[in-house]
Amino acid sequence: MCPHSGTPGSPVDLNTVKVLLTERALQRISGAPYRFCPDRSCEVVYFDRSGQVFAVQDLRVPVWQKQPFGARMICYCFGENEADMLRESAPTQAAERVRAHIAAGRCACELRNPKGSCCLGDVIAAVKRVESSRYDLPHR
Repeated sequence: MCPHSGTPGSPVDLNTVKVLLTERALQRISGAPYRFCPDRSCEVVYFDRSGQVFAVQDLRVPVWQKQPFGARMICYCFGENEADMLRESAPTQAAERVRAHIAAGRCACELRNPKGSCCLGDVIAAVKRVESSRYDLPHR
């Protein structure tokens, strides 16, 4: 459980954590298993069982789950973001582009995505949020 929000979090590979931490934060890494905290209201991104945490300012990249809707980078490998999806006439093309990259073996989500897993599901969910926002429906 995240020591700040109580969120269970999901396991993330140590290499992902190492790649995404700033130089200063990397000096504090313990090598223990880390978990990713997706709680939007929590500044913690990674935590371990001992209570060590790395917050948003400890990462080299913005973490979309911790940012407000509108311009977030959803796909860290191929640059798919909400701002571009909002401008596209068919935001679903973003998911199709990511699918094509995955099929071509170009995906590196396990290292580039802060949660350490494939972003396709996140891109699909972002497309739905973007489409909903066009009709002034609440988005999450």
